[in-house]
Order: sequence, then C-alpha cells, then structure tokens
Amino acid sequence: MSPGFTPQLLARLWQERRPSGPPVAHRFRGTYADLWVRFHSLPGSKRYPETEEEYAIVLHRYNTVLDELFAGADVFVVTTDWSSTPSGPAGWPSPRQTLHRDGLHWWTEADRDDPDPQFHTYTRLYADRRPWERGCVDGVLRAVADEALVDVFITDTDLRRIHHPYDGGADVILTTTAERERLRGEHTAWLSSHPSGL
Repeated sequence: MSPGFTPQLLARLWQERRPSGPPVAHRFRGTYADLWVRFHSLPGSKRYPETEEEYAIVLHRYNTVLDELFAGADVFVVTTDWSSTPSGPAGWPSPRQTLHRDGLHWWTEADRDDPDPQFHTYTRLYADRRPWERGCVDGVLRAVADEALVDVFITDTDLRRIHHPYDGGADVILTTTAERERLRGEHTAWLSSHPSGL
C-alpha cells in the first residue's frame, strides 16, 4: 500500500474530482458519455474466452490500453462486492478477497429505491494504490473476463482517466474528446461495429 492513501482521502478526492456521480463503474458510460470509448476483448466481439490463447488476447488488449493510460504512474485498483445490508456478508461468493488482498473498504453506495427493504442493495468498493506495471492486475482481469468480478476499475491517482474492464471488453473514460478520439484511432480493430459503440 502506498503511503498517503486512506479510504477517507480517496472518498473526498472522488467527491471533488467526480461530482457527477458515485464510483459505480457500470454507470460511467452514461455519466461521461462524451469522454467514453469501448474496446472489445476478443475478435468478432466474442464475449467470453474459452481457451488459453483467447485469455492471452483478452489480457493483451486490457494491458495494452492500461499501459497507454497509466505507464509510469501510480493507480488505484478498485473492486466491489454487494450485500443486502451495509456491513453484512457479500451476496455471493467471489474471488475478490483473494485477488485484491490489499483492497481497503472506502465507499458504500446504497440502492434503496425499491419500497421493499428485501430488495435494497449496498455496493461496497475496495481500493488499493500501486505503481502501474503491465500484468500487475492480471488475476483480477482474468476474473473480470469470466464475470467472477464485476464493476472493477483502475484509475490514476488524480482520477482523470478510468479503465473499467467488464466481461467482453473495457469502457475507458478519457480527459478530453480529442484524447478519446486518439485512443479510439489507435485500436480501431477492437471497436464495435455497432453505431452506438457498444
């Protein structure tokens, strides 16, 4: 764990730098639509890898973009779990604790929109800070590719760029539309053929 990182500091930083919404990764695409680009993880937009060769392609694509975003910098790695109570056990088993041992709980996002408390959920986010090195989150990324972990994201320590891998690809939030277009142009073969970019 890098010095100077506390869950309270990261929560305050998020609220200052990202006031448009909570750090719930599946919402980033809508919240930051003008700065968003999506890359698919496998040729032909195949969703799930089935062979070691396909896992290698998935990890190569994730790591290539992550290198372009974060080489030489520290990052926050964020994983999540869910519960029906703020501090209860996770709603289902996941490899989060094994794959993200240094993750500290720093945020809980409550969803209590349903009038029935039985359907309330609490998304709990865990973060650590580390120097970015290619391959340093491969265990997490492989679990994401298998949908064993969801709503993972990696961001620089200023929260300027966000990489949200999901099973099938990655949503990337850039600092400007020009930066988004540059990154999109470097990896056109990884883009969706759908006009929406999904």
